[in-house]
Amino acid sequence: MKLSKLIVVLIGAGLFAGAAQAQETGTLKKIKDTGTITLGVRDSSIPFSYLDDKQSYQGYSIDLCLKVVTAIQKQLGLTALNVKMNPVTSATRIPLMANGTVDLECGSTTNNLERQKQVAFAPTTFVTANRILSKKSSHINALADLKGKSVVSTSGTSNLKQLTTLNGERNLGMNIMTAKDHAEAFLMVETGRATAFVMDDILLASLAASSKSPGDYTISKEALSVEPYGIMLRRDDPAFKKAVDTAVENVLKSGDINRIYYKWFQSPIPPKGINLNIPMSEQLKAVVAKPTDSGDPATYAAVPQAQKESSKKK
Repeated sequence: MKLSKLIVVLIGAGLFAGAAQAQETGTLKKIKDTGTITLGVRDSSIPFSYLDDKQSYQGYSIDLCLKVVTAIQKQLGLTALNVKMNPVTSATRIPLMANGTVDLECGSTTNNLERQKQVAFAPTTFVTANRILSKKSSHINALADLKGKSVVSTSGTSNLKQLTTLNGERNLGMNIMTAKDHAEAFLMVETGRATAFVMDDILLASLAASSKSPGDYTISKEALSVEPYGIMLRRDDPAFKKAVDTAVENVLKSGDINRIYYKWFQSPIPPKGINLNIPMSEQLKAVVAKPTDSGDPATYAAVPQAQKESSKKK
């Protein structure tokens, strides 16, 4: 009897050791072996990931990624973990993730079904929409108003792809131009090289608010699509995804997300101390209550209407 108990204990210990070892494969093993985790960051995705006036990377997505870093450091039992910031663009973020250059991408990346064929995403941490920014003097209220005009979007984005598709489907004859990043695209509208900039509304609002003349710009009420943002990571690494997902879900469920959100969307942010004053959307509130890494826009588009119907019943 004593022998059988001993065997059970040894088998249990072996399984535990095996599970622990299995968790330290792929990206987790790489991080533990090197003592370094590399974050893909953006230069001008305000307020998600950007360079401030001191050339330091910061933002909403970076704060969330650092929460993940702390959780991974604890999981791996490391007394210290070096965090390396590696700049990426809309065009380079997926290739640099796929080839192992970056471990987490902390920017303003839309989680969609097409991208999920190449990379994985943590639970959604922001929900925005694809809209049109233009100068008020241009009188652009909807996509149809851009017929035959010059329009810019950022290279490597889902926004650019959608804009190109709509241009063909609706026979709009737009002259579509590409910019290397969001700051360059906004500058093209600011200087008159483009009539409009099509991008996620939160990024458009941030760029306009940070410009020399914020009152000169308007953002369309018409939304071309729903865009859920998530921290991006490599595909086919279930142990790492589980660690990242758990860390993000803890931030959402603990209420810590409210503090981080308030810091970046309802408080003055560097470098100019501008307050975007954007309350948390109903879509994001729903994700906080029930985390999801879905890349299907219908998951998020259906939320406000369902909540409205629920409110009517009450």
